[in-house]
Amino acid sequence: MLKVLKHLTPMEWLLALLSLAFIVAQVWLDLELPEYMSEITVLVQTPDSAMSDIWLAGGKMLLCTLGSLVATVVVGFIAARIAAGFSKRLRSLLFNKVESFSMEEINRFSTDSLITRSTNDITQVQMLITMGLMLVLKAPITAGWAITKISGKSFEWTMTTVGAVAILCVVVSFLIFFVLPKFRMMQTLTDNMNRVTRESITGLRVARAYNAEAYEEGKFEVANEELTSTHLFTSRAMSIMMPIMSIIMSGLSLAIYWIGAYLINSAGMMDRLGLFSDMVVFSSYAMQVIMSFMMLVMIFVMFPRASVSAKRINEVLDTESTIKDGTKTEGAPGIHGEVVFKNVGFKYPDAAEPVLEGISFSAKRGETIAFIGSTGSGKSTLINLVPRFFDATEGEILIDGLNIKEYTQEALNNKIGYVPQKAVLFRGSVSSNVGYGDNGGNGYSEEDVKKAVAIAQGTDFVEKMEGGYQADISQGGTNVSGGQKQRIAIARAVCRKPEIYIFDDSFSALDYKTDRVLRSILKKETAGVTSMIVAQRIGTIMDADQIVVLDEGKIAGIGTHKELLKTCEVYKQIARSQLSEEELAS
Repeated sequence: MLKVLKHLTPMEWLLALLSLAFIVAQVWLDLELPEYMSEITVLVQTPDSAMSDIWLAGGKMLLCTLGSLVATVVVGFIAARIAAGFSKRLRSLLFNKVESFSMEEINRFSTDSLITRSTNDITQVQMLITMGLMLVLKAPITAGWAITKISGKSFEWTMTTVGAVAILCVVVSFLIFFVLPKFRMMQTLTDNMNRVTRESITGLRVARAYNAEAYEEGKFEVANEELTSTHLFTSRAMSIMMPIMSIIMSGLSLAIYWIGAYLINSAGMMDRLGLFSDMVVFSSYAMQVIMSFMMLVMIFVMFPRASVSAKRINEVLDTESTIKDGTKTEGAPGIHGEVVFKNVGFKYPDAAEPVLEGISFSAKRGETIAFIGSTGSGKSTLINLVPRFFDATEGEILIDGLNIKEYTQEALNNKIGYVPQKAVLFRGSVSSNVGYGDNGGNGYSEEDVKKAVAIAQGTDFVEKMEGGYQADISQGGTNVSGGQKQRIAIARAVCRKPEIYIFDDSFSALDYKTDRVLRSILKKETAGVTSMIVAQRIGTIMDADQIVVLDEGKIAGIGTHKELLKTCEVYKQIARSQLSEEELAS
């Protein structure tokens, strides 16, 4: 927990010290009240006391109460300001850290867990800071100060108070021992709840198509029941605390007055008034001591869960990204749009076998290089090494004559127009999705957007949408078809005007005619730009300058379509499964 607090700013620490001054003032004012109460008690019991003296003591009590109220409001305001600012900063740090992660780190934590850590976990820490500044500082100050006030008043009363505090500490320790493990489980169960909910909503269409709603409901109910039962256990365990506190407080008051009655009855007439006054004062201070421990108990209730949350937050913040940023922004002089793989190999963390082995090829500026192979042959993995979603574990990848690890990630990304296997659209408009992101500080004009959409063969459907280029796009692009999503994603890459295109099976949702027309116009309009295409269809890649055939992570053949039909058996088998004998012959 202390580790996460290092993210507090010096100004917030200064505000915390300021709140400490107000807390001390508040405690002093609260502890002055019993003294005035004792004074009023003596005045009331003393014959011939002036009414003005009683009013004066009462007025001082009222001023102390108002002063304590003001101090409490100020402390609450400062605590809320510190906690809100801290949680805002922590959310930003987490978000920025997650953005720097490679796919390896994302997969290690899981998306659902990262969402929970960025929301629920930070909320738990925020609540602890708010309550902590108000109670953690106040409780020990109040308890310590109150004990100094009552010390020496009466040995019997003191021992009674010590006994009550001891019983309270035993009960709290007992509860914390049993409840803490459940608090640790709570956040993991919340992750699981988010995962099941997200999975069910995302796959709603499939669940309906297969009449699997009952199955999904069953999964949700299991996760819901686990979280609910754990929450009920902790809530019920902690709910015992308040009745026990009430019993201890009432019992302590009863014991103080019972002992006081015995002492007063045994004392002489002259000492009885002093003992009665001491009893009233001691009772008030004893309640302050018990209330202080109640405050600490409230923190103990919150601390275990917040501590687990802080640990989970630190796990993300302390994780070092495996993708280290380089320092260079430009490649070798005179080389532009060239991609070279030199004996590249890749193995996923903890995997027994490598996914890619000994991959070597080169693509010159303006060339189109395509990758084909059976499912699981490593095509998408290979293409994802170029923008450094993963780093190659063997060999090196050069762009413009420079190892991609030496580029800054910003400079590397600005060279690439990437279209993923699954088209991703963001909430906004067609225009905001096409003109998405930064490209070395160059903005996108309306003309750039329209031209990119036209090249991607999307003009017809975009201009028919309500609002045209400003038409709304839902989160994930759920209000457009798969083919339309792919064309908008392709237009986004075109709009960047990159050196290198990466198409990761990006034409699969298009019909053959649109696919052919799009590739033809793309080649004409983007002459001089290197294209890397992953595809399942021979028709998509047969015109490529080079085709790399992958088989179980290794290169089975490299060449043109005609060359591979003669020299590569793997390619021949794929071609025969998709093309007729007449098409093969021609």
